[in-house]
Amino acid sequence: MLGRSANGIFWLFRYLERAENISRLIEAGFRMALTRDAADASDEWRSLIVTLGLRPGYEARYGQEYSGAHVFNYILRDKDNPGSVLAMTEMARTNARMVRGGITREVWESVNDGWMKLKEALARPVTETRLGDVLDLVRRQSTQVRGAMEGTMLRNEIYNFARLGSFIERADNTARILDVKYYVLLPSVSYVGSSLDNVQWENVLRSVAGERAYRWLNAGRMDPRGIAEFLILDGRFPRSLAFCYSKLRSNLASLAREYGSEMHCHEILRDADCQFHQATIDAIFEQGLHEFIGTFIRNNTTLAMQIQRDYRFID
Repeated sequence: MLGRSANGIFWLFRYLERAENISRLIEAGFRMALTRDAADASDEWRSLIVTLGLRPGYEARYGQEYSGAHVFNYILRDKDNPGSVLAMTEMARTNARMVRGGITREVWESVNDGWMKLKEALARPVTETRLGDVLDLVRRQSTQVRGAMEGTMLRNEIYNFARLGSFIERADNTARILDVKYYVLLPSVSYVGSSLDNVQWENVLRSVAGERAYRWLNAGRMDPRGIAEFLILDGRFPRSLAFCYSKLRSNLASLAREYGSEMHCHEILRDADCQFHQATIDAIFEQGLHEFIGTFIRNNTTLAMQIQRDYRFID
């Protein structure tokens, strides 16, 4: 498979996953802002911008004013924001068009239809009353494309590159949400263990669509250590770091069989797997959650870059 085509498939699904993840973060931030006074709501919106790494661009446009309408419109549709959901969706469509011969008609139509609907929905500023509908549309688009891929694509190298893009991006998103928890969301370390701390952890679960699954497994108990273990080590939850890496492992193994040999990225993944197999939540907290997640994010980025080098996406 030509590196250009592999790159297009890989990034098509990274962009779609990223757009969906961003929509979930906005929804969680909006829920929290509704329950707090104006000053605290502003902090919630600021934490969202920081989580997404958009603070310099946002403050260049709006300064220190973190109002809900400014924040979610900047993230969703602002033309000066190259990381907006609209930009992500358009780049996904561009990549899908580039590799149209390698994907099924159903996948292409799902991507194209979702882009056209979202472009229309974001043609004018989003109000609070319309925000829920717009976020639902973003998630539906991603779900429809994923469903079309699962239902119509051959389980070949194209499918594997698509899955690699999805799970690299998903793991990065879950890790960054966890990382920002202690450094942005809490106003002070004095809040750790308080009712506010528990609410913020619940918000983390909402951000990754894991609240109901966690409650099923833990009889509704909100325990920060248990939530961290769930999102890092529980291989049953499809957005946990362990789950994402189990899928990366299986798809890279399929590529190795397809090409007849392993690449350097397989070695990097094996090293990461060893860390997961040996890790316990007690050891992670003893090391420091921030330190563990920071190492994971760096290693995940290294793995993504190595996959692209090994399969000639980039030089």
